[in-house]
Amino acid sequence: MNKTELIAAMAEESGLTKTDTEKALNAFVHQVEAALKAGEKIQLTSFGSFEVKERAERIGRNPQTKEEVKIPASKAPVFKAGKSLKDALN
Repeated sequence: MNKTELIAAMAEESGLTKTDTEKALNAFVHQVEAALKAGEKIQLTSFGSFEVKERAERIGRNPQTKEEVKIPASKAPVFKAGKSLKDALN
């Protein structure tokens, strides 16, 4: 499912227009991004949580040349599914 299909499905289920649904989805994504940038964790009960995990600097290897490469430290967004979502899938 892509963004357009998600918006159409959400609009149909909620009774909102596609334009209003797109605005709501964009606002949700923006707020999640802003909270993660601020170092906050977002918990949506029964759905899951979003947070930022820090990855330490490490040594990797270029598979073509077999040369060691330093991979710098980074931050990555992580989603952890909640119990209700896991149960719905199993």
